[in-house]
Amino acid sequence: MKILTATLAMWAVSLSLAMAAGQPSLERGKELFNSTALGTNGKSCASCHAGGDKLEEIAGYNQKQLEKIANQCIVMALKGKALAPGSPDLSSLVAYVKTLAPDATK
Repeated sequence: MKILTATLAMWAVSLSLAMAAGQPSLERGKELFNSTALGTNGKSCASCHAGGDKLEEIAGYNQKQLEKIANQCIVMALKGKALAPGSPDLSSLVAYVKTLAPDATK
């Protein structure tokens, strides 16, 4: 019985980790924001937007608009390949960028 319980517990942990891997996260967004792997020119999002620089207006944009803007930067500024719309990586990147934007209510 102890073996069955331990096996089920390990299976549950594995399943939850697998599900979390495909979910957007701020940690993944931060990783992408700072990574030069999104492009081919050695730059990252942080190269132009360190600490939220030049992100003053994003509070007024919706998710789809922000995804489009992020992909435009990846393709044009970073010389990379656009992320799939609605993908966990793009959603993570946008979620992280939103944390850098000045609060629109101030």
